[in-house]
Amino acid sequence: MAIMHSTRFRTGLAVAAAVGLTVTGCSGVQNTTGSGSGESWPSGTVEMYVGASPGGSSDLISRAVSKGLSDNLGASFPVINREGANGALAAAEIVNAEPDGSKIAIQNASLFTITPLAVAPDEVTNIDDFDVVQGVSRDDYVLVTNPASGFRTIADMQNAPDRVVRYGTTGVGTGAQLSAALLFKTSNINAQAVPFDGGAPALAAVLGNQVDVASLQVGEAIENIQAQKLVPLAVFGPERIEYLPDVPTAKEQGLDVEVTQYRFMTVPKGTPQEVKDRLVEGMQATFATEEYKQFNKQNSLTPMEIPGDEVLEHLREDKQRYADLVGQYGISLREEGSS
Repeated sequence: MAIMHSTRFRTGLAVAAAVGLTVTGCSGVQNTTGSGSGESWPSGTVEMYVGASPGGSSDLISRAVSKGLSDNLGASFPVINREGANGALAAAEIVNAEPDGSKIAIQNASLFTITPLAVAPDEVTNIDDFDVVQGVSRDDYVLVTNPASGFRTIADMQNAPDRVVRYGTTGVGTGAQLSAALLFKTSNINAQAVPFDGGAPALAAVLGNQVDVASLQVGEAIENIQAQKLVPLAVFGPERIEYLPDVPTAKEQGLDVEVTQYRFMTVPKGTPQEVKDRLVEGMQATFATEEYKQFNKQNSLTPMEIPGDEVLEHLREDKQRYADLVGQYGISLREEGSS
């Protein structure tokens, strides 16, 4: 998933550090002794993997949940960053772990619903290799432009047929890439993809007017939208979001484009139900705190605190829907992601 390094998220990381969230590298965790014996879990350190670098949204969400689990379950849940391959490296840690509750991970939907459309079959990460425990939150995408572009609506781009719109995205197989590709295909706008390695360089490019528009996660873009340094053209969720209530969805503007990022807790396949129940208990207690609710608001996150089986339904529906749309419009995410 696109790694987010906005000022908002860097600020969030500093706040997290201030309240005692330990930034833990892989070499800093020892003597992991998670237990699979129900009420006795967790009896020791539980490693919590995240497929992004420190400071991004995935990392910050993991750290906020980690703190809540530590507070509510009385154990240490150090976050270990295994960035790379849109989260596949962290996912592999869970697939290969013993199903004893000693390793867990909050993962991104895009790894399972969008990345498979952009990688070789042997590189696909399959959700059936995990137990999905609990939904966490949704992170919406917004299409933004520099005020200097002259665009104020999607219709403005449609009414400039002689102009090639250069759009930045935040990596191959990400929701940012798919949302923008679908928007330009369904609107018949003449456009060219400009891929970046993450949200920070894509944001810098649109701020510097080096690309005309960029699809970014709301948390990456909202401060510059509020400062009027960026103009929001559309959000890609199923409905308008509370953080940008005046920005219409792509669907409201007549385009069949709905792409969101969401996150959920996973454990190794076959983890005892008693362990999963305790994990859900700790997460729900975390979600109920005012501190965590404020964390969501500060980072423009929409709660998606649904049971694991409902998350699985969303994943399977989205994977099929995205595959159908990519096929219908002849989109190649792998080709559009090459520079």
